Amino acid sequence: MHKLCPTLGALALCFVGVAPARAQDPVQVAPNNFKVLLENDQVRVLDFHSKGEKVPMHSHPTYLTYDISGSGKTIYTSPDGKTTEREYKPGQTTWNGATTHATQSNGEIHVLLVELKTQPATKK
Repeated sequence: MHKLCPTLGALALCFVGVAPARAQDPVQVAPNNFKVLLENDQVRVLDFHSKGEKVPMHSHPTYLTYDISGSGKTIYTSPDGKTTEREYKPGQTTWNGATTHATQSNGEIHVLLVELKTQPATKK
């Protein structure tokens, strides 16, 4: 038992050290950009506004976006440093798998995000 306690203690410290490295909730990371419009056990609906600000690393479960207004491009940076770019067009809707990224837009955009809390049904 005495040998087990230090091992469990070391293991607990490893998990504590890993937790801060995970990306955070976008609403907590960028409260000036994200606002929760609706949340229940199925979805969370976020209103996103950006005037070109950098949004730090954060995570989303599977989600869809609807571009309400604005134009320009956003660069998405994944935790490994790889980047992708997306152009915003009012009326455009996109489906996105679960992701972790930081973002930087080059214009003013307004987007609605619907994050799924349950897994989408698979086609049979």
